[in-house]
Amino acid sequence: MTAPLIFIDGDQGTTGLQIHEHLRGRTDLQLLTLPADARKDAQRRAEAINACDIAILCLPDAAAREAVASIVNPDVRVIDASSAHRTTPGWTYGFPEMSAGQAQRVAVASRVTNPGCYPTGAIGLLRPLVQAGLVPADYPISIHAVSGYSGGGRAAVETYEGPEAANALPFQVYGLGLAHKHTPEIQQHAGLSQRPMFVPAYGAYRQGIVLTVPLELRLLAPGVDAVRLHACLAGHYAGAQHVEVMPLQVSSALPHLDPQALNGTNDIRLGVFSNDHGQILLTAVFDNLGKGASGAAVQNLELMLAHA
Repeated sequence: MTAPLIFIDGDQGTTGLQIHEHLRGRTDLQLLTLPADARKDAQRRAEAINACDIAILCLPDAAAREAVASIVNPDVRVIDASSAHRTTPGWTYGFPEMSAGQAQRVAVASRVTNPGCYPTGAIGLLRPLVQAGLVPADYPISIHAVSGYSGGGRAAVETYEGPEAANALPFQVYGLGLAHKHTPEIQQHAGLSQRPMFVPAYGAYRQGIVLTVPLELRLLAPGVDAVRLHACLAGHYAGAQHVEVMPLQVSSALPHLDPQALNGTNDIRLGVFSNDHGQILLTAVFDNLGKGASGAAVQNLELMLAHA
């Protein structure tokens, strides 16, 4: 039996390089990449994508749409790591732990859209709680997240690691127009009826995310508290290989959250924090280049290969 042919389109970007590294040396796969002089040749790229079994697109949104439009071979399956198709009908959202049966939907899909890094944390926290009716779909959700600078791609990496690194900001909040492209993705896949407030930031470290969502118990149904919220998350992710829900006694003893704690893994750690004033903080820690990008893509690839 011939090993599946995997084409990584855009393998010189941050995500593509890490996916290539994950798959390097595998004897059960064939990797197809284009030489440097052919990476922007539309005909060569179209030939490659139509020759493969599964294409992984690590491209800007417009280029990802062009790549998909060039597919004429009905047997080609796609994992799109860009944000081009994350709210597009007909595409399967590649967050296997998101809901019951999602891993199977990814396994059989021909078009899979990889989640964004920030949405992975926000949806991972909110969707189970919204589905269970513990958080109303119209709750005024606010999301704050701090990512390592690699989340800004090669330009940001150059800013922080290049010759002008001494002038790089130690911390920066961005997306101040409140129109970050991840917001519709979060709203749709978390099951929210109202647009959430999303405020992202970069820190002066390479990779890793801490994402937080504050809740007020007075705005939730009577009887909903930290224990019920935690039990819902723990039950939803029971048995999930790559999602950990911290026990309440563990989170209550933590003095801080380290955004780099899970770097180099495909794991995400969720937490529920509370005080005696009716305030809750939902938290997610994960690697923006792992579970937030390349790790998730490889996880989806494995599911799709199992159904090949």
